[in-house]
Amino acid sequence: MKTQAEMMVLVPQKLKEIEEKYDIEILWAVESGSRAWGFASPDSDFDVRFIYKRKAPAYLKLLPDRDVIELPIDETWDVSGWDLDKTLKLLAKSNPTLFEWFNAPIVYVRTDFVARLAPLLSMCLSEERMMYHYLSIAKGHLAKYLSGNIVQPKKYFYALRPILACRWLQKYHTAPPVLFDELVKACLPGELMTTVTNLLSIKMSSSELAQIAPIEAIHAFIEASIPEIEAYLNNQNMTQKVDWQMLNDFFLYELGLIENKD
Repeated sequence: MKTQAEMMVLVPQKLKEIEEKYDIEILWAVESGSRAWGFASPDSDFDVRFIYKRKAPAYLKLLPDRDVIELPIDETWDVSGWDLDKTLKLLAKSNPTLFEWFNAPIVYVRTDFVARLAPLLSMCLSEERMMYHYLSIAKGHLAKYLSGNIVQPKKYFYALRPILACRWLQKYHTAPPVLFDELVKACLPGELMTTVTNLLSIKMSSSELAQIAPIEAIHAFIEASIPEIEAYLNNQNMTQKVDWQMLNDFFLYELGLIENKD
């Protein structure tokens, strides 16, 4: 398995090849998944995610190109990207994955794209939409992966991190940080700190397929948190208002079809 330092050299090279092959410009590229969250296993692959744009005429085709580029996955690489138009449409829905990409601690291609995008990120942020997304992930992992007599350590984190992200949104009303450690320090009950720290050590020193007996304290916390978060959401009103004109203008500006109004 490659080291992160090696990938900081190899990934930009790979992305240059993608730019040339697909005739695109990559605006932002990051590491996603467990490595970005800070709890990768020794054999975790590298989840490279990027945002790209095509030349303006490509968006006028009667049969448009796919709005996703995906490379074949192997034991080292998992590389995919979203087109600018897909990105902006998902941003309008406050897609949490995008917010994580734009705040990722490991950046492979850095431009001023995110700085230009900042006003739209602020406008499109919906606490409720994000919480519903994270809550759905937590419930899915709890039901599918954490109900047996043997569980994988990583599945606890795939349920626990979304719960803590919801807690963060309730507490701070901002997009949750990407690093798991920051969520833990801000939102995990003190009595669980040692248990989660020990589990984290197991996860980061074991293979992705490692298995352990269920940990009752963490399981109970996840189970108790779900109805609490659901009750909180039931008392909220969906207040997000998206200015599509701003999104359209940003899209056209990025394609060089209009001048910046500022």
